[in-house]
Amino acid sequence: MSGRVAYLALADGLVLQGEALGAEGTAVGEAVFTTGMTGYQEVLTDPSFHGQLVAMTAAQIGNTGIVNEDAESVDDRPRVAGFIVNDACPEPSSWRSAESLHAYLARHRIVAISGVDTRTLTRHLRDHGAQNAAIGAGDPEALLRAARAARPMAGLDLVREVSPEVPYTFTEGRGAWADRPAAAPRHHVVAIDCGLKRNILRCLVDAGCRLTVVPATTSAEAILALEPDGVFLSNGPGDPAAVTYLIETVRGLLGKKPLFGICLGHQILALALGATTYKLKFGHRGCNQPVIDLTTGRVEITTQNHGFAVDLHSLAGKAETTHLHLNDRTSEGLAVPALRAFSVQYHPEAAAGPHDSMYLFDRFVGLMQGR
Repeated sequence: MSGRVAYLALADGLVLQGEALGAEGTAVGEAVFTTGMTGYQEVLTDPSFHGQLVAMTAAQIGNTGIVNEDAESVDDRPRVAGFIVNDACPEPSSWRSAESLHAYLARHRIVAISGVDTRTLTRHLRDHGAQNAAIGAGDPEALLRAARAARPMAGLDLVREVSPEVPYTFTEGRGAWADRPAAAPRHHVVAIDCGLKRNILRCLVDAGCRLTVVPATTSAEAILALEPDGVFLSNGPGDPAAVTYLIETVRGLLGKKPLFGICLGHQILALALGATTYKLKFGHRGCNQPVIDLTTGRVEITTQNHGFAVDLHSLAGKAETTHLHLNDRTSEGLAVPALRAFSVQYHPEAAAGPHDSMYLFDRFVGLMQGR
């Protein structure tokens, strides 16, 4: 560890002291917390965290080091703007580990802070809401000014900053981690990459999909020209209402091909149907979020990472609500059977997290098979 004093300054004036971790410099972004006890590497590399300073509520982070196979970004790079932990383990203990958390953050130039009272921080964000903040080893007052000058998350299109520039194919399945043998590739799926998690693609491959992944700016006409059997809308960062070009693309696809959306994809589908979205006070982040499937009455423990939600009242008459969050009764799923379209707000691919919702990939395949 560096031994250098560092500070976390929130825009509302709260300043917490800790120790510099990772790269030198200053990091600015929206401060949020995630409640998962495991999966810190998946958090670091999830493109949906782009532009955010992520606080882990688990007390000790870094115990298992960094495992090369566990990155969730397709290019393996961390995506967070900064990282906040209580106790950073300096010497990982895992036969799979390739390097320590500190070395990994420094190598990728991610500014982080350890020794922070993350319980105080989490309670503050819960009570006062997610907000812009700054991390650094410099003057706390300068950090406070940087936090207050940062661009707000509402109205921000971050998809353009994480979406690929050119299309690509993906053939990797879950391998030894799969709970069943992979199906033969029978269905051509075009996946719109707004900041995809790798395990989503792996799950689609295992379900029998041949994947062509395209940038989020790809038009409906260009997607249909690829002659897909179905279209997938991915997760991603930022305000969904600001991604107007993708909303128009989805409108051009509705009713023409089976469509499945996850997280940001759920919000984009809702907006394309004429519903609205809004910013949650502190969002849902972690691999322990309870959701009820209204069609079966079953409760699923899910992985989530989102700061915006679909307005349920605006969705009335446009789509069927299929899932609700049990903590605050917010939208977690919708379906439009007549258009062969459905989506969920949470992450059924887990990584890291429970596997309760894996059935949704089979549901998508069923739509493409005419079921």
